[in-house]
Amino acid sequence: MPNLYATSDLHVTHQGNAPLVDEIRPESAEDWLLVVGDVGERMAAVVDTLAMLRARFATVVWVPGNHELWTTAKDPDQHRGQERYDELVRRCRSIDVLTPEDEFPVWPYGERPLTIAPLFVLYDYSWRTPAADGAPLEEAMRQAREAGVVCTDEFLLEPDPYASRAEWCARRLEISEKRLAAIPADHNTVLMSHWPLHRHPTEPLHYPEFALWCGTTETEDWHVRYRAEIAVYGHLHIPRTTYLDGVRFEEVSLGYPREWRKRARGAVPFRRLLGSSPA
Repeated sequence: MPNLYATSDLHVTHQGNAPLVDEIRPESAEDWLLVVGDVGERMAAVVDTLAMLRARFATVVWVPGNHELWTTAKDPDQHRGQERYDELVRRCRSIDVLTPEDEFPVWPYGERPLTIAPLFVLYDYSWRTPAADGAPLEEAMRQAREAGVVCTDEFLLEPDPYASRAEWCARRLEISEKRLAAIPADHNTVLMSHWPLHRHPTEPLHYPEFALWCGTTETEDWHVRYRAEIAVYGHLHIPRTTYLDGVRFEEVSLGYPREWRKRARGAVPFRRLLGSSPA
């Protein structure tokens, strides 16, 4: 049986990560790979990495993370917001990598059809600490600033042409729900999103205020509503397996060198979700 692998948060421009990316290789010519965002910040590095992985795997499916959507001064490509995302999608299609804008692929090797659903949903600041629950966003942001955990998105992730990232998120939720509802009723799913679809994976965050930039309450029942067997995500840099409502949640990030060097098991550049050969 072929393997379905997943990885995220490769951050290929960070010294020490590139050699690990080279370890992401299939066991067979039929293996698939899900890339759950934050390959890097510079568009060329993202596309080159995905092209390398596509040359190895039968199918590669990608969703953007926040870092792909940053517009940095060092990137020759200065697309912003929706235009940046559209350009990433265009370049992925040119190298035969699937995106949230393409037809959802179906994993055909299980007991029943399994639709792989790549989702780009962003966040809307609705995951707040108890102290900020019900307070205006300005108060929640003030608490985050005092804790010293304001996400770099506030400076580099432009929402153009939307007025805010929350407004862009609302539009992405609308698009994603429509596509998920169209999945045949006899299919289960693998839901892949850079940001976790449920809040419970954020519980170990050292600074709970950072949850503001990690998801939205609007997706909290998607793993049940859309018949997920697995919900795979990244972003938190807390690789682990959890279960909720009988659904397996997999955080598959590599993370920064300063993080994986501290782990007892070291760096884990990719993980097997389904199949017969462990990564």
